Amino acid sequence: MKITDILNNNITVSCELFPPKAGVPLEGAKNVIREIADLKPSFMSVTYGAGGSTRGNTVEIANEIQNVNGVAALAHLTCIGSDATEIGAVLDELKSKNITNVLALRGDVPAEGCATGDYAYANELTEAILRHGDFCVGGACYPEGHPESPSLQADIDSLKRKVDAGCAFLTTQMFFDNHVLYNFMFRLLKSGVDVPVIAGIMPVINAKQIARICSISGTVLPPRFRAIVDRFADNPAAMNQAGIAYATEQIIDLIANGVNHIHIYTMNKPDIAGRIMRNLSEILK
Repeated sequence: MKITDILNNNITVSCELFPPKAGVPLEGAKNVIREIADLKPSFMSVTYGAGGSTRGNTVEIANEIQNVNGVAALAHLTCIGSDATEIGAVLDELKSKNITNVLALRGDVPAEGCATGDYAYANELTEAILRHGDFCVGGACYPEGHPESPSLQADIDSLKRKVDAGCAFLTTQMFFDNHVLYNFMFRLLKSGVDVPVIAGIMPVINAKQIARICSISGTVLPPRFRAIVDRFADNPAAMNQAGIAYATEQIIDLIANGVNHIHIYTMNKPDIAGRIMRNLSEILK
């Protein structure tokens, strides 16, 4: 089933996981998939790795999600470090396994600052994917603005180019202040971008995650969340519990305000996803 069809449902909750590095056995990842699939998510996405470093595993994991565990799979693809031949080969593999949902991403520029590949931006990759077959293509968005974008409006303009290229839905980068998302969605509609937006939620269960999250995504931590970290950072069990509670409250507020599509960044931890899903059990019925 295509993601756009799934999003026609009133409320959806999906999960993201990442494949093991090349050369690492897949058995552990398959166990994680089974445990998350048992939670009955609306779909599961699987990341691609820098420069396609986990390409083979991404396709195999997507196949495990969809054709073994019966949950719709969303496979990530990145521009940087990939040429048209490589992208075409991956798309052929996905088609052969009846996987038709793809998240088209630019990917991270290498540390040396030299981006390679046949596609410079995600809108170019989106067009290439759609030329290759009957795929449902989604894209990423940053409610607080992409870290490399010169302005919030410039970032919206970039998103509009992706949608005009055929991007049918957007999944947000993590955020910790729901008002940031509400303002972002208003700006999207004002600019004529009206595809479904899936809110990405990251349950922060240990204080070490914080610095890395903020440095990669430019995410701003609201005072309420900073207070949680300051209070519980030295108590791992309490920080774990507080992180789950905060993510749950975020999701409840989003759904109450009409944001019906939630994506949980699970970090390959089924227990975390499970606790959140149980907290939402009556809301999701």
